[in-house]
Amino acid sequence: MSSQRINTTSSFAALGRLLRYARGYRRRIASATACSIVNKLFDIAPEILIGVAIDVVVNQEQSFVAGLGFTTAREQIGVLAVLTFFIWAGESLFEYLYQIQWRNLAQRLQSDLRQDAYEHAQRLDMRFFEDRSSGQLVATMNDDVNQLERFLDGGANAMIQVLVTVVAVGAVFFILSPTVAMLAFTPIPLIIWGAFYFQRKAGPLYADVREKVGDLSSRLANNLGGIATIKSFTAEQREAERLRAASEAYVDANRKAIRISSAFIPVIRMAILAGFLATFTVGGLKALDGSLNVGAYGVLVFLTQRLLWPLTGLAEVIDLFERAMASTRRILNLLAEPMTVTDEGGQDLPTPVRGAVDVHQVRFRYPASGAGVDGIDLSVPAGHTLALVGATGSGKSTLIKLLLRFYDPDSGEIRIDGQPVRSLRLASLRGAIGLVSQDVYLFDGSIRENLAYGRPDASDEAIIEAARTAEAWGFIQALPQGLDTPVGERGVRLSGGQRQRLSLARALLKDPPILVLDEATSAVDNETEAAIQRSLKRIGHNRTVVMIAHRLSTIVEADTIAVIDQGRVVEQGTHGELLALGGAYAAQWQVQTGQATDALG
Repeated sequence: MSSQRINTTSSFAALGRLLRYARGYRRRIASATACSIVNKLFDIAPEILIGVAIDVVVNQEQSFVAGLGFTTAREQIGVLAVLTFFIWAGESLFEYLYQIQWRNLAQRLQSDLRQDAYEHAQRLDMRFFEDRSSGQLVATMNDDVNQLERFLDGGANAMIQVLVTVVAVGAVFFILSPTVAMLAFTPIPLIIWGAFYFQRKAGPLYADVREKVGDLSSRLANNLGGIATIKSFTAEQREAERLRAASEAYVDANRKAIRISSAFIPVIRMAILAGFLATFTVGGLKALDGSLNVGAYGVLVFLTQRLLWPLTGLAEVIDLFERAMASTRRILNLLAEPMTVTDEGGQDLPTPVRGAVDVHQVRFRYPASGAGVDGIDLSVPAGHTLALVGATGSGKSTLIKLLLRFYDPDSGEIRIDGQPVRSLRLASLRGAIGLVSQDVYLFDGSIRENLAYGRPDASDEAIIEAARTAEAWGFIQALPQGLDTPVGERGVRLSGGQRQRLSLARALLKDPPILVLDEATSAVDNETEAAIQRSLKRIGHNRTVVMIAHRLSTIVEADTIAVIDQGRVVEQGTHGELLALGGAYAAQWQVQTGQATDALG
């Protein structure tokens, strides 16, 4: 029971958090709420007019309307007809107004929520994304936001109108006959208890439903992204079964929630029957003995239905509410995710940026694996080339992530042109660095759009020149649509080598003072690699280049080569100096050039 109470509290807490987020929408919410209230008041008025009409027909000159100055029955009926017209017109008008206002509010709020969630996610550090699946995040920004939109489209208005019905109809009941009112209201505590009991039971079930939606989205995204791997291992059946398991888990979670929600209406229907029978019989007896006006009896009978029957809708409303609040918690939790790498610096790099990089006693560990770097000291003068070599997992790429402030070091400092990177605006820091990653990401669009990603205003001449330098223009020219060729999602329509050359061209077009190449030639053939190496000599002129490479032949011209092992710099020098040292670099060089084999032979 305690866990149920916790969930109930969290549902209303989520509503409170949502209302605080929606502070800027208060006028719209107030206006939509007012229209819902007025519409419901108009909606219950015809039942009152029916009772008044009965009173006119039965009592005529002694009726309630006659007391207002309309003496003949014909005049009274005419007045009631005019009132009926205006009431129905008013109800229609305010129904139009509340629907358009609630729906527009839902559209505006869901759009702003999704945009805010995405923009906040963009500002989070890479650790956040490495700990969460993209499918879960997509489900939060898409499915959960849409779930909230569905509640605002209809559920919010329904909750308001149920409350207005109880208050307004209750007031009429107590004015006409307090005794009958007490009997008619007897089922309401049971209905309300049932609603909250359902809410307590349904809350954790719908939280589980939203979690299963995220798991299913993640499975779909992973499988579609890895379709080539699935096909190459003929794992279609296995992956179909895994997807079926995730889909069945979602179905099962929904089934449990549906079982609770479906039981609500039959129970409440019997409670409504008790209230209606009490009004029907007790009110009828009072009308027969003359203690209750016949017209008032008609009003009570009609209004009992209007009072109690809408309460059955509480099941659907609370169902929508619980689904929406489960989604709201996920959305607002994402928005509340703290930024560990903040854009705290207010300085820009002094221009022109020379590109000198200094790494001083930098230490960093990944919380999950414990891998990282430990006490790294490196200095790269402006315009020089630094090559980082070492085994996989030694910490080379970690240094690049720290340079770009994807992470902040646990201790130590990195400086560019003497400026600590933490004192710089992220836009200034990252704008000075061009990254060519081994894991190339191309956006779904044309080659031109991808190349100009870092410089959207670049001319075709600049794009072509960057493509030439990256040895990409040859294959681009050969494509039927040239620069306008669609690359597909993640560049799926291009080969690995073509994608890598486009990534290099994209970085070169940005024209950064610091160029970072993380295995930039790992996916190209030897001939293209040799051509790119010739280009790098040209583009590295008056530019700081930091290279990560496993092929040592690509870094022999580097000004400094640093060998990293288990997060530490174990050797440092030029190619010739490291060969003469006869250490780890020299041993790796011999293996790659075949000298070690020759020596054994």
